[in-house]
Amino acid sequence: MDTTPLEVTGARKRFGSTEALAGASFAVRRGELLGLLGPNGAGKTTLIRAIAGRVALDEGTISVFGRTLAQQDPRPDIGVVPQELAVYPLLTARENLEVFGALYGVKGSALRERVDWALEWSDLKDRATEPVKRFSGGMKRRLNIAIGLLHSPQIVLLDEPTVGVDPQSRERIYEMLASLQQSGVAVVLTTHHLEEAEKRCERIVIIDHGAIVASGTLNELLAVSRQAMGAVRLVVKAPADDVERQLAALASAGVPRESVEIQRGSLQDVFIGLTGRDLRE
Repeated sequence: MDTTPLEVTGARKRFGSTEALAGASFAVRRGELLGLLGPNGAGKTTLIRAIAGRVALDEGTISVFGRTLAQQDPRPDIGVVPQELAVYPLLTARENLEVFGALYGVKGSALRERVDWALEWSDLKDRATEPVKRFSGGMKRRLNIAIGLLHSPQIVLLDEPTVGVDPQSRERIYEMLASLQQSGVAVVLTTHHLEEAEKRCERIVIIDHGAIVASGTLNELLAVSRQAMGAVRLVVKAPADDVERQLAALASAGVPRESVEIQRGSLQDVFIGLTGRDLRE
């Protein structure tokens, strides 16, 4: 299947005087883990809710595998995993999966197979009959993700999937997501952990004030981040060969060596450069 799993084009949404989305456009490929980043209030949540069919766009289109969706259209290809834990604490892990699977319309032997798969995939098989209220935060988070996948979606939207979990649980969650990618599932996640996004995501999309301000791989994003805070940023691809040449060029332009700082570019540099340092609350 070569058709792009998810494509958003020119998405606009206004709530009263607030423009939540201002023409946002992006696409995600099969088997890709794409990070959707932005400050608080940038439009991430509205965009995710629109893709999930919970918000009607004022303008723009959302296409799934080449089919443009109306707001009321069912979206069986899409799985949504919210940041808030959507689990029943008094039920067991298996019972939670059975309840939510039935709500998704999965029935009979198919439901049993998917529940067994979810318990194995989330590493909760040995705790399947234990009430969820006894689970650690990481276990609840893994169950929360598994619930969103019971209907076998080909596009998964995750909102802060590793918030509040320990490093071991975070690693396990990304192992789970990697297995989805290997099966061809397109994964979109929002996160405020920039180092995590830099390490895990093939591509990054940065949204601010409802518009996409940059997208691409880390190297591509570093290339568009040119000047910040009165400093000149030079990007070199082969430091061992290029640094001396760049230093010589700067010296000939009157820039002393002691004023030059050599750093590895990071996603945080790009993010702050594009969205600013002002607090968003």
